[in-house]
Amino acid sequence: MAEPVVSTDNLTYAYDRQTILSDIPFELPRGSFMGLIGPNGGGKTTLIKMILGLLKPDSGTIRLFGKPIQQFKNWSNIGFVSQKANSFNKGFPATVFEVVSMGLTAKLGYFTFLKAKHKQAILQAMERVGIRDYAYDNIGQLSGGQQQRVFIARALVSDPQLLILDEPTVGVDEDHVEQFYNLLRELNQKHGITLLLVTHDTDTIKRYATDVVYLNKTLTVLGQPET
Repeated sequence: MAEPVVSTDNLTYAYDRQTILSDIPFELPRGSFMGLIGPNGGGKTTLIKMILGLLKPDSGTIRLFGKPIQQFKNWSNIGFVSQKANSFNKGFPATVFEVVSMGLTAKLGYFTFLKAKHKQAILQAMERVGIRDYAYDNIGQLSGGQQQRVFIARALVSDPQLLILDEPTVGVDEDHVEQFYNLLRELNQKHGITLLLVTHDTDTIKRYATDVVYLNKTLTVLGQPET
């Protein structure tokens, strides 16, 4: 059986003497599309930040791709699309190509010139999410749904095996939400990317996810979505 992409054991975290997460056993199977649902304040974002190494648990362990998080070095193997991507400054003077290229910064550094192979990787990432035709448009000219595809391409350009998304449909109009979920399912099924999606869109995620986790300080539900 394949090693889980992410696993935790007895994970606990408190802030200002208030328990946020309590004894969380969590496992993200390789190749899955997991929806992480629960109320505001239930600990979803905290769990994501700990998986990304941005917060340290008070107790418990985290393993990424089979390694303790303290020993994990290959962070380009994890792509992340934050909720803040939806509030991107539309006046920012950058093309779609330039924004996607920012996803290579962790690998290349800030002052490295892009080689032909890097430019090809950027174009391929845009191709995956259907925005290659907008490569040299200013990102501010795109719709909310198109912009969110740009941020996914930025996360994909380093060729991650795991993609984490925090409320990615915030700011995306309802007409494009279904297209967005279809895109995520394609990335999961066609390209083999493991997905962890934080969302309040409970009804929709149950139609697309392979697994659903309900988190409210403790892990209360873990299993297959309802049919």
